Amino acid sequence: MIPLHPQPVPGHSDRLRWIVPPDALPCAGPLAGVPGPLAALLDDGTLAKVTAEPGAVVTSLGAGRTWTGAGARVRTALHAALEDPDGWTPAPDADGDGGDALLRAAVTELLTGPVGGVARSHGGGIELVGVHDGVVTVRLHGACHGCPAAWFTLHRRLEAQLRRTCPQLREIRAAGAA
Repeated sequence: MIPLHPQPVPGHSDRLRWIVPPDALPCAGPLAGVPGPLAALLDDGTLAKVTAEPGAVVTSLGAGRTWTGAGARVRTALHAALEDPDGWTPAPDADGDGGDALLRAAVTELLTGPVGGVARSHGGGIELVGVHDGVVTVRLHGACHGCPAAWFTLHRRLEAQLRRTCPQLREIRAAGAA
């Protein structure tokens, strides 16, 4: 069973962010479809909305529902849904940005978290320069700039983790030194 950890969403008592392992979800962003167990909760009004984020699923309760009354059902449905990776269907890109906002959020999470931690532990750093049309541009600092292992960190760590949840990723580029 895939581990879940619910977190409240500040300012939104009707929402919970369910933290999941980074590779548990096949996509991130608005969803056109979810696996059957979650779809049933959307159909019966228990849930109003389900969104995938890098490393989390955000559930919003339907009108008149409480987490005390519906929380256990949502958790059970989410566990079952995570066992069906083919049931998660991303929504078409309504903003026309190619999913750059979600990609930017995923990159930021990785650079402030595990991937950035590796760079910092070696006396370096990775800064997000920008995201445009699925292309992520980063700048290497300190010991990372010019390091032979930087390619490994960018592609085997950052890119590999992004590709698990962000199908809109086209490429990662390293900009010149700061």
